[in-house]
Parts: sequence; C-alpha cells; structure tokens
Amino acid sequence: MKTQLLCTFTDKDSIDKTVNEIIDSHEVMFDKIYIFTNKNDSDEVICTYNVDSVNIGSLLKNTISLHRKKQTNTLYTINAINEVIKELNGGRIDRKFPIPWNQYHNTLLVTNSDGLVTINTKLHSIIEVNELMAKKEKVYLEGNIKSPIKMRGEL
Repeated sequence: MKTQLLCTFTDKDSIDKTVNEIIDSHEVMFDKIYIFTNKNDSDEVICTYNVDSVNIGSLLKNTISLHRKKQTNTLYTINAINEVIKELNGGRIDRKFPIPWNQYHNTLLVTNSDGLVTINTKLHSIIEVNELMAKKEKVYLEGNIKSPIKMRGEL
C-alpha cells in the first residue's frame, strides 16, 4: 500500500482537537501521529501522519502534503526543495543537484509568497492512535464522553 505523509499545522491550545479531527477524518497508517514544535515559535505545533494515498479524501484545514528525508529528519514540500536547489545552484533547478541534507537536520522546508521558509523543529511526542482510540472507547463505555484527551508532556 502506498502512503502519503500529511502535515497539519495547529497551535498548542488546539492540539487535542486537531488530533481528534485527524483520527476522525483519516485512517492513520502505522498508527502514529508525530507531534513537532516549532523551535522559534512555541505556540506553533506540527502534526505529521501517513495516510493511504489512494483514499486520502479531503484534507483538513491547514494541512499540506510532505516528503521526508529519514537520515536527517527533514520534512519538505517539492516546491521547497526546488527553492533550495535554486538558492544553491545559481537560480537554476536541476533534479540531479546534490542537496546538502545535513544543513536541514530537524527542519520543515515549505514555501510561501516570499519564497523558502525553514522551520526548525523538535519532536515533542508520538501519539499511538490505537492506544488513544482504546482510551476514547473506554471513556465512552464508562459514560464520561466529555473527558478531554490529554497528551503526555507540556507543549
């Protein structure tokens, strides 16, 4: 099965709601949602997760498609990588240009109207979807469905 890495941006006050929306909207492959924080903006939270690329459905608000370089934990869009190549290669895009991945260790590379944006990230936690769903089911069965789901650790 082919998967697609998605990234949903949120803030620390909305993380529980966002995680629940992700789980309700998608079948999360590998049962993991990775929660990253922006090292330069403690309020910004980045959730990454894999979905079945054939059955993505509609994307949640503030969600983009990403790729990942495992060796350096670099998350990136194709547009961002093209911007990196242009910056390093005299303004020209060359698919064979060697990208110095070590310069982008633990970063998220995206673009906006001003060009390349590099976000320094830190892994905050990994949410095990199966465990979270089991807790939600237990809470539901016990009749206390208003109980919020809390992540371990502070954002």
